[in-house]
Amino acid sequence: MRFVDEFRDAGTARALAARIAELCEPGRHYKFMEVCGGHTHTIYKHGLEDYLPDAVSLVHGPGCPVCVIPMGRVDDAIAIAEHDDVILTSFGDMMRVPGGRGSFFDSKAAGADIRMVYSPLDALKIARKNPGKRVVFMAIGFETTAPSTAMTVLRAAAEGIDNFSIFCNHVTILPAIKAILDSPDLRLDGFLGPGHVSTVIGCRPYEWIARDEGKPLVCSGFEPLDILQSVHQLMLQLREGRCEIENQYGRVVPWDGNARALQVIGEVMRLRPHFEWRGLGFISHSALQVRDEYARFDAERIFDVPGVRVADPKACQCGEVLKGVLKPWECKVFGTACTPETPIGTCMVSSEGACAAYYNFGRFSRERVKEATRA
Repeated sequence: MRFVDEFRDAGTARALAARIAELCEPGRHYKFMEVCGGHTHTIYKHGLEDYLPDAVSLVHGPGCPVCVIPMGRVDDAIAIAEHDDVILTSFGDMMRVPGGRGSFFDSKAAGADIRMVYSPLDALKIARKNPGKRVVFMAIGFETTAPSTAMTVLRAAAEGIDNFSIFCNHVTILPAIKAILDSPDLRLDGFLGPGHVSTVIGCRPYEWIARDEGKPLVCSGFEPLDILQSVHQLMLQLREGRCEIENQYGRVVPWDGNARALQVIGEVMRLRPHFEWRGLGFISHSALQVRDEYARFDAERIFDVPGVRVADPKACQCGEVLKGVLKPWECKVFGTACTPETPIGTCMVSSEGACAAYYNFGRFSRERVKEATRA
């Protein structure tokens, strides 16, 4: 398939792996974080870690929007859904995320009207067809999905659909990266930057990572050769003593981002003073909320939201996994009590979750196959 097969060529992958191995300095170990969960799935679906030399390891970061939602926010959404006149709408990967009171599926089975949608416009259509109901959209995601939520609010305002609102849980990527860099638990040599987020915000906002933190970042695409090329670019920077922000995903990501998308986000939303992230705790200015001008579309102002913090189950180590401190198979319940069918933590639920990637693609141990040395 054109524009796919050429990014998955095994011969090119082996050649890139050999070039990466040539850049390794004797006795040095390199650790790079792929921020986005989509990268994690590509890495393990295609066995990319087995192409890399032992001196190079990849750790996953907090770039899965479903995974970072704390249990208390799930419970808040369920509390909204329990109103008799409410229809709660949500993306499919949120339906099985466990909260302190169960998941959306559990609440739906108990009688709440919770429906899966593919976009916020689907939720607006439901509101249009059900004028006697209050329709709430569970808005999640990084800057990638925030523009579509903002545009839907603008359309609801333009059409006067006042029975529609959003429960805003959009988060921003830069404060999470800063929290990772400030963590004493992890020492990194560089980052594979999140490609999808960067289609909106561009590469320029990452410049402080190289300038102030001394860490290179390469904004990477999602095909196997994209990731291997990005690792090679990071290794080349380290070998040459450079520390820069580079854009490997130039066929999709503009350096200055999508101006119209950023404008729409800014028109409808503003930064929250602080927001709780699963595994990272409260991070200042790391999430979005609805502006006062659109308060009538803000579910947090329309409904009495409990806002109670809920601790993760003691057996669950999603927090350490999200910070890259633990590999999923190092969690005590991974693949036993916690599976995609019976998830204890969010990382096993989402299509971008690290635990789901490891489980679905058979990565149950630290064993690696020497793909790079194969003939």
